[in-house]
Amino acid sequence: MVLLFINGVIGAGIFGLPSKVFKEIGIYSIAALLVCAVAVFIIILCFAEVSSRFDKTGGPYLYAWSSLGPLPGFVTGWLLLLTRFITYAALVNLLVTYLSFFSEWFAQPVPRILTISGVTLALAFINHIGVKDTTRVNNFLTVAKLLPQFLFIGVGLFFIAPANFEIKETPGFGSFSSTVLLLVFAFGGFESVLVNSGEVKNPKKNLPFALLLATSCIIIIYVLIQIVSIGTLPGLSSSNKPLADAAGLFMGKTGSTIIAIGALFSITGTLNAIMLVGSRLPYAFSEEKQFPKAFSFIHPRYKTPTFSLLLFTGITLIVSVTNSFIYAATISAITRVMIYGIVCFALIRLRKKDISKTGYFRVPYGNSIAIAGIGLSFWLLSSSKLTELRDVVIAIAVGLFIYIFTSFQKKRKPV
Repeated sequence: MVLLFINGVIGAGIFGLPSKVFKEIGIYSIAALLVCAVAVFIIILCFAEVSSRFDKTGGPYLYAWSSLGPLPGFVTGWLLLLTRFITYAALVNLLVTYLSFFSEWFAQPVPRILTISGVTLALAFINHIGVKDTTRVNNFLTVAKLLPQFLFIGVGLFFIAPANFEIKETPGFGSFSSTVLLLVFAFGGFESVLVNSGEVKNPKKNLPFALLLATSCIIIIYVLIQIVSIGTLPGLSSSNKPLADAAGLFMGKTGSTIIAIGALFSITGTLNAIMLVGSRLPYAFSEEKQFPKAFSFIHPRYKTPTFSLLLFTGITLIVSVTNSFIYAATISAITRVMIYGIVCFALIRLRKKDISKTGYFRVPYGNSIAIAGIGLSFWLLSSSKLTELRDVVIAIAVGLFIYIFTSFQKKRKPV
């Protein structure tokens, strides 16, 4: 479970974010990373307790449904689905960026669209025919993802130039806050792993342990990557491929190629996982009668949710070709923070609702920690731009329209 959470969280964002956050607030990006880590750790404490109360599949969707009711449950599930759409868009754009390391052809407008479309349709086809992930393949992808990062840290620490850590200017509170929000994108992903918690052995004990230990490991890896990136790459703020460019300076062409290939493996593996989970969410909604019945259709031969997969593929294509990595990453962070705030609130509700319940992981001062998590969620959301919040609100409104329409259709059916 520890490895599963690490694999789910350390996706591909860390291959692109070091330069983005450094461009915004310079050396203070390390402080922003630590602040984000503390905020996420507080929220994960809430997830650790809430998740230990359930032994069924559903994750945040189930937590909100059980504690707050059907409508909040649907909104949480809808936000989870939106996160899958937008995270996919962010990472497939980052994939194109790292492909441009091998050829600038990929960075041109038309080839970019063709590449995004080709990758998305290929992954959709793979998920349609029901190719099963094996332990060997998953282990290979995990090693292919983490090994280049360990190599980058292990070698790069010996080539750090102290002069690169000079403080040139102090960022404003607004810039610092928006950078912390963006970094939530790199720490997200654990909430999706929890969706399948019904298949975990002894989740009441193993989920909290795995969540807390994995988060501690991830924080260390991220901080070291940011330190090495700043210390070895003078032009970090202008780099689109920060880890590959930095590795090129202290390990030569071979080093940058290894990092670029590792990024491609990491991004592709993450995209496939997003496609797998995301394409099943409309089906899950339909099964709960919160989505049109058509999305419950299962292909007779491949046993996969055909229309649910088609919907996810179509929307991800539109979102991917019309948005950049940085914008999609920010929107993804906003939807995740909303989910985190809801789960923190669910902890308070569950403690009041199930007073006699025992045998779960109980966080000391849980209500206070949950209130802190809710406060942190509001703080992070307050640093969003109005245009970003507007887009998220519109997307939520679409989900509510579907919910109301489906509820109306159910009421019209004869008993």
